[in-house]
Amino acid sequence: MLPLRDTYEELVRDFAWEIPDRFNIAKAVCDDWAEREPGRVCLLHYQPDRDPDELTYGALREKADALANGLRSLGVARGDRVALLLPQGFEAAIAHVAIYKLGAIAVPQALLFGVDALAYRLSASGAKCVISNASGVAKIAQIAGELEQLSHVISVDEVPGSIAFNQLVDDHAGRFETVDTGADDPALMIFTSGTTGPPKGALHAHRVLLGHLPGIQFPHEFLPQQGDLFWTPADWAWAGGLLNVLLPALYFGVPVVSSAAQKFDPDTAFRIMEKTGVRNAFIPPTALKMLRTVDRPSERYSLKLRTIGSGGESLGKETYAWAKRELGITINEFYGQTECNLVLSSCGQIGVTRAGAIGLAVPGHTVAVIDAEGREVAPGTPGQIAVRSPDPVMFLRYWNNDAATRAKFIGEWMVTGDQGIRHPDGYIEFFGRDDDVITSAGYRIGPGEIEDCLTAHPAVALAAAVGKPDPLRTEIVKAYIVLKKHYRSSHALAGEIQDWVKVRLSAHEYPREVEFVDTMPLTTTGKVIRRELRDRAVREARGYG
Repeated sequence: MLPLRDTYEELVRDFAWEIPDRFNIAKAVCDDWAEREPGRVCLLHYQPDRDPDELTYGALREKADALANGLRSLGVARGDRVALLLPQGFEAAIAHVAIYKLGAIAVPQALLFGVDALAYRLSASGAKCVISNASGVAKIAQIAGELEQLSHVISVDEVPGSIAFNQLVDDHAGRFETVDTGADDPALMIFTSGTTGPPKGALHAHRVLLGHLPGIQFPHEFLPQQGDLFWTPADWAWAGGLLNVLLPALYFGVPVVSSAAQKFDPDTAFRIMEKTGVRNAFIPPTALKMLRTVDRPSERYSLKLRTIGSGGESLGKETYAWAKRELGITINEFYGQTECNLVLSSCGQIGVTRAGAIGLAVPGHTVAVIDAEGREVAPGTPGQIAVRSPDPVMFLRYWNNDAATRAKFIGEWMVTGDQGIRHPDGYIEFFGRDDDVITSAGYRIGPGEIEDCLTAHPAVALAAAVGKPDPLRTEIVKAYIVLKKHYRSSHALAGEIQDWVKVRLSAHEYPREVEFVDTMPLTTTGKVIRRELRDRAVREARGYG
């Protein structure tokens, strides 16, 4: 844990990792608390028409023990993969704890995945068992013949042909002794978001939770504090929801709010935070930009927010300024990826904050901007963001993909595939993914700054900028834009938006083409899938429409 200090320099000086040889996530997030304070509330499930449902640490252990016994009776053993296809809620948390108790490997999947996405991930992971709900079970039924290693499907709803979750728990009540695991034993497999190619299963050890702790405390300003209460709209299947919120909060004894909502709605988000008294939130940049469409939120909603952390994409100066102005909150931007999360961050409480920049290295991590040979580049020079290994939060390997694992490292550096610039004072600014960078008339242009400028226009709700092939300039900037309500697309509005960027940024960065779209292609983690938009622009350039 981070020591409470007044300056970043003191934090770095006084922080040291203490990773034990033996460690199990379930023991740390459930058993230890259940022994000390079984009546302590750990989860609150939002209900729009009544008070939230509550789950205590004692009940969490009781149900997780029973589920672990049930899974063992089905033949699930140490090292087996158990997929989770569930929305936020008590069952998802119980299932995670039960899997870790067994020494098995949790493989969370987004409930919004289609059958092809599920077939690929379940087959690649070799999942032996799936725990889902009615909609998930229906999808799995369509692909069951392709999943040779899948033996059991458990449903939290009553679905013929599946094993009933509650019945399995009731039939196997009783204490389960959490298996003894090493800190480096595998616990969790999270697939990369697939923005730049086929998803890969990043295998994490039990120590990944400990590795996240300073990266949680830094942007949430020395969490836990009295009265802290955590919420995120992010799917718990994603590292952002699971490792940035659920598991660390359970470790710290901070209650977590869950919600059944699968599609982000800004007014619903404000109602959840108001009604449950959320104090700490992880809200991805895309969701924050959608919150900006709500007029005068601090007047319409009574909020108790203490901290907001954001990551997954570039936050941008406009959203940073909006939160200060409208919510009275300094958004603490942070950075990481599925393979090595929460290694850069801001912390407004001690003055580590700057609009447009991610922040500084979280104490305990060494982060640099390097060239293709693994050498650190000079301040102000674009390069690839990299993390020095070994690192407690770093993944073990890609599942059954040694070649991809080797390609992830240059010497001692784990490369991220993200371009960045390091300022002389250590702040790192995200520039764009390697394949997101636009090359136009000799300029290398990062999409983040353009998108930030676009979303500052009063008509723009969401925006994405990509490179479209051009015979003269190599590429031109093309913008795809989702308009706010009450605005209609037109040539005049497109021209106004182009001028807006040209005046505020640069003549070489403005989008030479603007296309208005109804929706933006997003991953389940809320990131824009620029690959789809780039492919679309390439087809247009080749005359395929």
